[in-house]
Amino acid sequence: MTETSVAEFQGCGAGSADQPEVRPAFLVVYLLLGIAFGVVLTRSEVHSWFRIQEMFRFQSFRMYGIIGSAIATAAVSLWLIKLAGLKSVSGERIAIPRKKLGSGIQYAAGGTIFGLGWALTGACPGPLFALVGNGVSVMIVAIVSAVVGTWLYGWARPKLPH
Repeated sequence: MTETSVAEFQGCGAGSADQPEVRPAFLVVYLLLGIAFGVVLTRSEVHSWFRIQEMFRFQSFRMYGIIGSAIATAAVSLWLIKLAGLKSVSGERIAIPRKKLGSGIQYAAGGTIFGLGWALTGACPGPLFALVGNGVSVMIVAIVSAVVGTWLYGWARPKLPH
């Protein structure tokens, strides 16, 4: 089995070249998990602009319930990871560093940009691939825009106040 070096992905959010190798078999597992996640998003209708509109108009609890259960699942999962002292596939201990909240301006700015993107596309970034998989090909523009925005942030990050 061939192994792919993280160094080949520099600039794509990958870590440093001294990190452990990424095995292609794991990439297949990640792809299958992503497909399964897309199926869950589709079946739960979280990709539907109608469901999103219902949420923002306070006409339905559905989306709030889904988001709330996701937050609860993440909180319990992180607590269990910390409690069990789990390690990543590369053998490193999983650690979640504390964040400095500061003045919160960066969160307000980021939330505003996120909200504008959500409003302009009619979709949260999570289900964009699920929307493309469901035949909404115009969302390819949103995906490309999200990738360009991510790259621009990566480029500008050292110059931004953190």
